[in-house]
Amino acid sequence: MDASTPTTAAGAPATALPPYPDAERLDLVETLHGHRVADPYRWLEDPEAPATRAWSQAQDELYAAYRTRWDGAEGPLGTSALTARLGALLGAGFVGVPVWRGERLFFSRRVGDQEHAVVLVREADGTERVLVDPLRLDPAGTTTLDAWRPSLEGDRLAYQVSTGGTEESVLRVLDVATGADVDGPVERARYSPVAWLPGGDAFLYVRRLAPEGLPEDERQYHRRVWLHRLGADPATDVEVFGAGLAMTNYYGVTVSRDGRWLVVSASAGTAPRTDVWLARIDATPGDEGSAAAPAFTPVLVGHDAQAGVWVGRDGRLYVHTDLDAPRGRLCVADPAVPGVEHWTTLLPEDPGSVLEDVALVDDGDPTAPVRLLAARRRHALSEVTVHDPATGAPLPGADGTVALPGLGSISGLATRPEGGRDVWFSYTDHTTVSTVHHLDGLTGATTVWATPPGALADLPDVRVQQVTATSADGTAVRAFVVARADALDAEGRPLAPAPTVLYGYGGFQVSLDPAYSASTLAWVEAGGVWVVANLRGGGEEGEGWHRDGMRAHKQHVFDDFHAVAQLLLDRGWTTGDRLACWGGSNGGLLVGAALTQRPDLFAAVVCSAPLLDMVRYQRFGLGVTWTEEYGDADDATELGWLLGYSPYHRVVDGAAYPATLFTVFEGDTRVDPLHARKLAAALQAATSAPRDERPVLVRREVGVGHGARALSRTIGLTVEQLQFVADRTGLVQP
Repeated sequence: MDASTPTTAAGAPATALPPYPDAERLDLVETLHGHRVADPYRWLEDPEAPATRAWSQAQDELYAAYRTRWDGAEGPLGTSALTARLGALLGAGFVGVPVWRGERLFFSRRVGDQEHAVVLVREADGTERVLVDPLRLDPAGTTTLDAWRPSLEGDRLAYQVSTGGTEESVLRVLDVATGADVDGPVERARYSPVAWLPGGDAFLYVRRLAPEGLPEDERQYHRRVWLHRLGADPATDVEVFGAGLAMTNYYGVTVSRDGRWLVVSASAGTAPRTDVWLARIDATPGDEGSAAAPAFTPVLVGHDAQAGVWVGRDGRLYVHTDLDAPRGRLCVADPAVPGVEHWTTLLPEDPGSVLEDVALVDDGDPTAPVRLLAARRRHALSEVTVHDPATGAPLPGADGTVALPGLGSISGLATRPEGGRDVWFSYTDHTTVSTVHHLDGLTGATTVWATPPGALADLPDVRVQQVTATSADGTAVRAFVVARADALDAEGRPLAPAPTVLYGYGGFQVSLDPAYSASTLAWVEAGGVWVVANLRGGGEEGEGWHRDGMRAHKQHVFDDFHAVAQLLLDRGWTTGDRLACWGGSNGGLLVGAALTQRPDLFAAVVCSAPLLDMVRYQRFGLGVTWTEEYGDADDATELGWLLGYSPYHRVVDGAAYPATLFTVFEGDTRVDPLHARKLAAALQAATSAPRDERPVLVRREVGVGHGARALSRTIGLTVEQLQFVADRTGLVQP
């Protein structure tokens, strides 16, 4: 083998790749707010243009040529073996936290190799029936279940589905006894909550205005809260709330169990602020008059804070907020006077943890709770404490804490609407599939209530540890490291450097808490190390942590990521030629920034459904709703922030960029695939790295979008992503 023979990262001969597809480089430079901004591949923004179609087809062919090196590959990461292993790791399926309505129990479940989760009802006698199965609706598997909610009495179920990955939800209602649809379709119900009124004959929900008369670029917005009566034409629904407010508002809507109180919240796009109003409606079965024209009173309006608001079974107004408490506090008030000035703090902010959820339990009288449970996140690990519901004081000793199954994550704290001592929550960690537990809220005793319905795979013997890196400004940044036990010494240090994947997100207050991951376990089982970084911009340490990684501070997120990467190198977990980074959506922006700012740190990059052109991002998809997270490119100062890190605008001719795999989904209506097209073209033209050693590739998939997908498609995508990083970091030889 001579020096001209292309090889994999592990040194094995590889089939030479064809040249990168031709991409015209326009001499397009605009002056925007005093900044000269080049955009040589703007023509790739139009997916229907013949030139874009030809370029995309050529990228498909290039990627297919790369994939030939995996034809017939053996070993744990060969296509057949890895597909089977991921199927086994996911074969346990999924079961959700129960939703009780009287004696009926509703829950979601995915069995074994089932393509999508289904919604079931369990009757009082224990019999179960499937109510919604996406595969029955669409045997091709491209229809996904977006949301569902039973009526207060449990006799009807509202559900939302969308097709082709578009997330354009259509709302329908079925009769629980028969399973037959009795209402709908209601169009334009994307991201719509449903709040049933007593009796089950009407509900409040959120729907966009009809597109007629709206500018093309505003048709994804202009939501309103509507009152819908079953059997009525949606065109006759009563508009209840939203007129005159920001067109990018997202709305929440809930009705108290007794039907007396309506809560409406509004947030402008993804801004970390909510305005909340409360109205007394006294809805009764068959009488929705007051819900059609409620008189709203502000609870939290005009403050730079978020709040979740509800009226409890005891008649008190509860407010879970970060107002004057970035890590969260719980307040109470009289719903007759719900404004901020009338709040009393029940659970104060804890400086070391983030308040996530609360639940009230009673001993038979729902109007007199006897325990208040608080779920908190401490450095991404869950804990539950017990408090006096009248004063918020923690209960002493062992009575003040709930023993959880391990060091992991919980979600839920679900109770029966009519009260009682029963609480349900789900638990997971890096090696435990999500399992539903029952908690006796009075004794603190927990038991397993439901396990996933499929077979549990034999898991590799792995160890998980939390490490701490120091970012450029001195901030401590934590990360979870998952590695095989036999790759560590007695103190948990690596015996030798290994191929390593660094995963991150760092935005929108999303927390990367411990969770079972088939991708992680398959990679670690094959001999690699998987690392999850808890970066600023996320919610792991509260709203202050989020805001320290957004807008003008976005560079902190990338600095944090680089610091974790450097720690992995310095402590011998890996080496520069064996380190990959991986992220999707906002995490795609993260790794796009990493590969353009620090190409020396990484051997390979997986960049999925990414946001990469930060000058024009708000013109496409749902971008305009993210300006509070990133900044507004139409503002001179904020454009400067964006240009400071926009990956597409930081590509330098002649730099040796890492091997990069862009994975994009043509049905994506959140993040337009144009971002990946433009950066891929720029990198292919600019990189000095040999194409066969550090290829820049685009994997394009049709019929899916940004969110949920069928199980087989999930496995297929994951197989190819893992094989790419294995190839480029030397974990295996294809």
